[in-house]
Amino acid sequence: MSSNPGKKWPWIIMGGIMGVVALSYWTVQIALDNPVQLSDLDMQEYRHFERDANDIINAKIAFDKKYEVEYVTETFKSDKATVRFKILSRTTEPVDDANVTVKLTRPGTHDFDRMVHLDSVSDGVYTFETVTLPKEGRWDILTRVQIGHDLRYLNLKADTRYPNVFEY
Repeated sequence: MSSNPGKKWPWIIMGGIMGVVALSYWTVQIALDNPVQLSDLDMQEYRHFERDANDIINAKIAFDKKYEVEYVTETFKSDKATVRFKILSRTTEPVDDANVTVKLTRPGTHDFDRMVHLDSVSDGVYTFETVTLPKEGRWDILTRVQIGHDLRYLNLKADTRYPNVFEY
């Protein structure tokens, strides 16, 4: 290349175009390697919350006025994960006729989702089957409780590395 400035600009423009193409390819490749996981918080599609946010909040308030749900699992370990809830009415009567659904999932991915089935109900304590979790670490315990027309969603955070710790 000569030192004539009139012959450098085509090379600079061509280099700029090639740089933009390379960065565009890199951006698309990163996006394909790291797909976005849609939220299924409370076992519903994410648009459900956009449409019905006020109804969900009002249902939670109405449920909490009548019932109390307590997480009573002693330990949450990956080799023997058992989930237990205690449901009482506000008059401290045990509730044994609730429809409770539990899903164990890892934050940020659906690859390890597990639906756990109800094993037994006794004196308001709902015990779900014992499962072996495929990975150590944080797990979300997504729960849906329905008693008659009253509905409540719970999202508990548990960690198999700290089996006695959980977060509402």
